[in-house]
Amino acid sequence: MKDLRVSDSIMPLGDFKAKAARVLKDLAGQDMPLVITQNGRPAAVMLSPVAFDELREKQRFLEAVIAGIADVEQGRVVEHEKVAAWLSSWGTEHEHEAPL
Repeated sequence: MKDLRVSDSIMPLGDFKAKAARVLKDLAGQDMPLVITQNGRPAAVMLSPVAFDELREKQRFLEAVIAGIADVEQGRVVEHEKVAAWLSSWGTEHEHEAPL
């Protein structure tokens, strides 16, 4: 998602109401948010569905990274050598149990 451009990305509620169909059509082709103001203050932020999905995907990724870092800090890891040996045993007569 692109950064907010004040000159292009802020619209008063009255303008939005008057031009809603056009604004929604234009928003669908952009990855930039649109801030709707009410009484001169930010009241809402609109995103295209694609930009919203990208934002949620990035959020889930960051949450997974944070969870992974917490696992490492708490010692909830498996040594590389154990995982490599387990993977090497796949499909053989002597397949190992998953390391814990």
